[in-house]
Amino acid sequence: MDSKIQGIMGAPVTAFKPDGSVDYATFERQINFLIDAGIPFIAHPMHIGESPNLTVQERKDLVSCLVKAAGGRVPVFANVSMHGTDNMLDMARHAESAGVTGMVVLSPYHWEPEPEAHLDHFFTLGNSVDIKMIAYNNPRRVQVGITHDMLGEMIEKLPNLIALKDASFDMNFFTGACRVASSVRSNFSVFTGIEWLLTSIPVGGSGSFSNCAEVAPKLILSLFDACMKGDYETARPLQYKVGILLKLLQTNYPATVKYAMELLGRPVGGTRKPVLPLKEELMAHTRETLESLGIMDSEPRGW
Repeated sequence: MDSKIQGIMGAPVTAFKPDGSVDYATFERQINFLIDAGIPFIAHPMHIGESPNLTVQERKDLVSCLVKAAGGRVPVFANVSMHGTDNMLDMARHAESAGVTGMVVLSPYHWEPEPEAHLDHFFTLGNSVDIKMIAYNNPRRVQVGITHDMLGEMIEKLPNLIALKDASFDMNFFTGACRVASSVRSNFSVFTGIEWLLTSIPVGGSGSFSNCAEVAPKLILSLFDACMKGDYETARPLQYKVGILLKLLQTNYPATVKYAMELLGRPVGGTRKPVLPLKEELMAHTRETLESLGIMDSEPRGW
């Protein structure tokens, strides 16, 4: 994977059985669904996959299941992010042994490290395994962000660092990240955290991680294709529609994602606390919104 990666990174939810245990058989159906729908890469377990609610063993088992289910058809990435670098290193080494393409690495939770320690975190992980790495910038959640200077140094010194996932939703930062990346390495990708593609692709973005692909893959891929072609007259109304869908799915997230999937005939069970099930009014609102966007008629039903 020496060429620049571009496209929609599928980020599936984690399926649970009625007793609350992980439903690995349904998770495999999810992976097949995403690949059959045309999603070119998959990362798991991201936060939409309830990674903080899973045990270490469950996370490792899901990564192994992901590799098996994908069967080499698309590149797959393991989110190894946890609360400490050594814990993440254990996850990274397991992911490498499981056969993933690469790993997603978030800044450390809680600690708010100074720049030297923050850089050391990424260098420790990147230099300890041979798989690809995607750095994950999410300053709203972890209270510390990857600066442009840090990004430039990481791209220059970590040859296996292939991309940045930026969930700052700050166009000033995102545009600067694209500028820095293009000046250091032409095949480096910058992804936006979720599907704000119409604003990110024109400044150099390569795509996004996906909140919506398990619900509306046709809509998301149509938006990406229009943006990549520079067909903004087509892309603009699609982005408006995606914006409405994102607002819906990020309410009581990821329970709303799971309920939307159920409405489309792809049930994946409930969520783990502290994420609570949807109340009746939000269930009704979810159905009404999906119907008003045409998703109930235009997107695949069932697996």
